[in-house]
Amino acid sequence: MFGFMTKRQRVLEDPPAAKWLFNNPRAALLWLPLRIWLGVQWIEASSHKIGNPAWVSGGAALKGFWTSAVSIPAEGRPPIAFDWYRVFIQSLLDAEAYTWFGKVIAYSEMAIGIALVLGAFTGIAALAGGFMNWNFIMAGTASTNPVLFLIAFGLVLAWKVSGYIGADIFLLRWIGVPWQWEHPPVVGTPLPEDAAAV
Repeated sequence: MFGFMTKRQRVLEDPPAAKWLFNNPRAALLWLPLRIWLGVQWIEASSHKIGNPAWVSGGAALKGFWTSAVSIPAEGRPPIAFDWYRVFIQSLLDAEAYTWFGKVIAYSEMAIGIALVLGAFTGIAALAGGFMNWNFIMAGTASTNPVLFLIAFGLVLAWKVSGYIGADIFLLRWIGVPWQWEHPPVVGTPLPEDAAAV
């Protein structure tokens, strides 16, 4: 078992509050209102975009957002603080990616919101939402994104319990996690001694 050891050869453990918050199924009661609230925020944001042709038919709204984000005013600070991110957004503009990317954003927000409300694959949905929030922040749009990002970050850390009152109680038991899937033995691999004796 890997862990950070002290001089007295004791493994450093998480504080009891962190263990409870991120691993105890009872903490699901704390995460439930935050998860549902965050999901509703994504659904509302998406519904405004899905019903707007400027987002889903041609991407004019996204083009306007990106154009504003890459602009550098004569005085004051530009919306995007990092040059590499401005170059990235400019390359999307030059490639006219807004024509299809507006749909991706609109429908991804809806999928994230539904998954969070249902508590289905909560950690993955919160990670995707947090990544979108990070991109909005990087593009110079603070608004509510820092708060949404913080809640998403908490849901990602609490992935084992944040969807416990929801579909994850079934999904995680049924599907499991990739790092614990059992793989069939490779043909020609010798069996362990105890298995060979059976």
